[in-house]
Amino acid sequence: MHKILLITSFLNLIIWIYLLLFRGKFWLVDKQLLPIPETEIRKIQCWPSIAAVVPARNEAKLLRSTLKSLLNQDYPGNFKIILVDDNSKDNTANVAKFIAQQNDSCTKLEVISAGSLPSGWSGKLWAINQGIRYAKLQTPAPDYFLFTDADIEHSCTNIRQLIIKAEQDNLALVSLMVKLQCQTLTEELMIPAFVFFFQKLYPFRWVNNPRNSTAAAAGGCILIRNQVLDEIGGIEVIKNALIDDCSLATAVKQKSTNKKIWLGLTSDTRSKRSYPDLFSIWSMVARTAFTQLNYSPLLLIATIIGMKLTYLVPSLGIILGVIFSWWEIVAIALLGKILMFLAYLPIVRFYQLSPIYAMSLPTVASIYTLITINSAWRYWRGRGGYWKGRTYSPQKSKVKSQK
Repeated sequence: MHKILLITSFLNLIIWIYLLLFRGKFWLVDKQLLPIPETEIRKIQCWPSIAAVVPARNEAKLLRSTLKSLLNQDYPGNFKIILVDDNSKDNTANVAKFIAQQNDSCTKLEVISAGSLPSGWSGKLWAINQGIRYAKLQTPAPDYFLFTDADIEHSCTNIRQLIIKAEQDNLALVSLMVKLQCQTLTEELMIPAFVFFFQKLYPFRWVNNPRNSTAAAAGGCILIRNQVLDEIGGIEVIKNALIDDCSLATAVKQKSTNKKIWLGLTSDTRSKRSYPDLFSIWSMVARTAFTQLNYSPLLLIATIIGMKLTYLVPSLGIILGVIFSWWEIVAIALLGKILMFLAYLPIVRFYQLSPIYAMSLPTVASIYTLITINSAWRYWRGRGGYWKGRTYSPQKSKVKSQK
């Protein structure tokens, strides 16, 4: 057992050295959309037109703050909002119209209905497609589309900052990983780790490098050029994708002539979606966790082994090393533990939490591993992913509505 623990502890140390030095420096959280200086703002003579497409399914409660944040954008150019009511049961459409009336912004908002969901489409993408088609009928058609979820509260300058970033760097797509709600104990434990794992899977430096094939986006806030969307074949090319944001980014990098995309963090634009307990986060992650592994049993096994080797071995090495006086193992495991702490600390601090939370990563990683296993179990039982009243069955590319 001594030899096995020594080898695994050494492998763990190598893994963390690799992650810190050679994985796109994902852990630094340095890719952020920061406020734009006034000198840069004045450089733009003609502001592009934008159509924000907001798919909304039973979002009446959140719209009171999120839709208002879009209506109050400080954007000098032509900016329209198309809210697509996706068969809501909570009077979402009328609530949206009332909010616009309250803000004297009726001319900015158009509310349309998504219609019946056809076979082969995910609900969100079908709603977005309806919004795109409606916007393209306008004269002139918008220069950019903003795809944003109905639970996102935008800072008043967010649209302006996104456009300046896209125009200055000639980007095909700009996306923000908005700041997720992190107020309950469950959120404080699970949310920073969720972002950390996403960054590790899709290092932002690699995503933002047009010569690197890694592509990703965050579905809560995506700005894409109309021309680029046409070039890749429209939103139809990813119509049944459960991980639609990353699928769209991949399509841009693979099919468009302009392969420059940018993904970063923001502290100012936030999600209003709350996850008050472990069950709610479990459901959110389990919906697509096995999809991320391409429904592969071999990748699932490799993921389980990799998660244990990366996150659990240091604690095991320290405990057993002390019990049996294997001090060389204790030293190696402790160094691995320190590197793990240093890698996780930046995202913990980004969410303004105590550094003590950085010590929770092994436990939280174990929970995410169980969620991934559960996601695979749901898939094999034919249950697919359940979200907002719909069950997604990826085997048949069908979506079933639940009443």
